[in-house]
Amino acid sequence: MASQTKDILTWPTGRLDFSGGCIVMGILNITPDSFSDGGDFLDTNKAIERGIEMSQQGAAIIDIGAESTRPGSKPVSADEQIKRIMPVIEKLSAKIKIPISIDSRDYEVTKAALDGGASIINDITALSDERTAQLAADKKVPVILMHIQNTPATMQIEPQYKNVVKEVLGYLKKRAKAAQKAGIEKDKIFIDPGIGFGKTLVHNIELLQNLNVFVKSGYRVLLGTSRKKFVGTITGKDAAKERIFGTAATVAIAVIEGVSIVRVHDVAEMAGVIKVANRLRKF
Repeated sequence: MASQTKDILTWPTGRLDFSGGCIVMGILNITPDSFSDGGDFLDTNKAIERGIEMSQQGAAIIDIGAESTRPGSKPVSADEQIKRIMPVIEKLSAKIKIPISIDSRDYEVTKAALDGGASIINDITALSDERTAQLAADKKVPVILMHIQNTPATMQIEPQYKNVVKEVLGYLKKRAKAAQKAGIEKDKIFIDPGIGFGKTLVHNIELLQNLNVFVKSGYRVLLGTSRKKFVGTITGKDAAKERIFGTAATVAIAVIEGVSIVRVHDVAEMAGVIKVANRLRKF
């Protein structure tokens, strides 16, 4: 039976410990075209090595995806995604003790990943496919519900909000309630404001300045700011891999504000940021 204390979340195939504060989700993109690390880990052996390395560097979750959702990106077929990820998930899950999450908006991909060893669903469409919601309920696994305006192909074409914080939070609460109605336990639902997904620089900043509103929602919060364009805009760093210090600032703020998980590329560096920020945070 899955259970949760104040700090520990358990389910039949996994466990997360929040007793020390915020934890790290390491990004592992099995893609040729992701905005920051496209092509770096398309080779199965390199991907497995990177997954093991991140688990040793302090990641509490490895998030694996096979479809880039960068601005302007186009969908990748389920068959191609499955072909990319399954050798990695099957082999990596046998080599590490931490949970693997599947970063996908596709039901067939998500199902294959869970059958192959993944145990968390990370969905940018917030379980818009009812089959995925039912799958999560049946498997009793945690889910991450993200906000996005439009689709990755169109999301950065003049995104508009009357009140970005209110609208994003309202959407996420609605999707969380739908997840609960589908049979997913509330303690297994995480919400993600979707930084950079259909948001301008101003929208991203406003969301980050109001993280406490999301933390107080009754659901744990995941935040993904790693190497994103808005960080480069603020710091003047055009190359994604040069945005590590700007990312670190957002991670520190997220920890202080009570975010439960930060999703990052640079695990070793951000694990250090989080350790310090967790110690300084007033619980």
